[in-house]
Amino acid sequence: MIDVVVFFFLLGVVARLVKSDLRLPEALYETLSIYLLLAIGLKGGIELSKQPLGALAPQVAACMALGFAIPFALFPLGRALRLGRADAAALAAHYGSVSVVTFAVASAALARQGIAHESHAALWVAVMEAPGLVAGILLARLGHPGGRGPWRQVARDVLFGKSVLLLLGGLAIGAVAGVEGTAPIKAVFIDPFKGVLALFLLELGLVAGGRLAEVRRFGAAVFVIGLAVPPLLAVAGAFTGLALGLSTGGVALLATLAASASYIAAPTAMRIAVPEANAALSITAALGVTFPFNIVIGIPLYIGLAQRLTA
Repeated sequence: MIDVVVFFFLLGVVARLVKSDLRLPEALYETLSIYLLLAIGLKGGIELSKQPLGALAPQVAACMALGFAIPFALFPLGRALRLGRADAAALAAHYGSVSVVTFAVASAALARQGIAHESHAALWVAVMEAPGLVAGILLARLGHPGGRGPWRQVARDVLFGKSVLLLLGGLAIGAVAGVEGTAPIKAVFIDPFKGVLALFLLELGLVAGGRLAEVRRFGAAVFVIGLAVPPLLAVAGAFTGLALGLSTGGVALLATLAASASYIAAPTAMRIAVPEANAALSITAALGVTFPFNIVIGIPLYIGLAQRLTA
């Protein structure tokens, strides 16, 4: 059974396809995204407060290495599909980074099925956001040794941009305040989380539905990378989780993160660092193809893979 929040995404897609006048106010979309990032960070931070940070170092290192390696694996495929260097690097960076909403949907699916996972998994989201972006920028600039880009501005936007700052900020607040300290805000940030996620997915369905017409314009590259690559990356993520000794749910979440693609942090970073890349190509693949595939088909597959590997 598909998780109920996925139906809200599908409703948004259908609304766009039938040309409905359904719209969410831009201010509400921004508010929902801030809420989700903070809530995910807070929940992870609360769990971090219960355990020693030193024990998590191997997981942090493995997640960062995985995020950094993915663009280098995808870049040759992009070039083989006849993408220019800048486009191949930017697209690879989107897949090296992660989608926090895909993570949230996978977490909700695990909870519905009663599959436990590491309670600090939000930490993985935070540390996997930036390495893939850095790798993509390096790939774009390796072919232009004379080019000098705004590294300081890129570093600032990647490390202190909205998504990373809110995730890390929420983690820090939750870790410092702990269960008792965050109890007064539990009714705002913890209990309504799934309802807010459903509203956010409705908006993403509207956006993704509007991108479907562009998929055909970009041809094979979008289909191959958008549909065939995520399951392969999920296998890499699952085996990384298995090597780390994660639970079934943890393996499924790491597989999901590896298979996901960023459509919040990555477009901003690539627009600054690789302005010559076609932004529409990357966002269409990440949001118009991979995101719908993952939340409707991919996540159940990744959970099944984790169950088989940890049986």
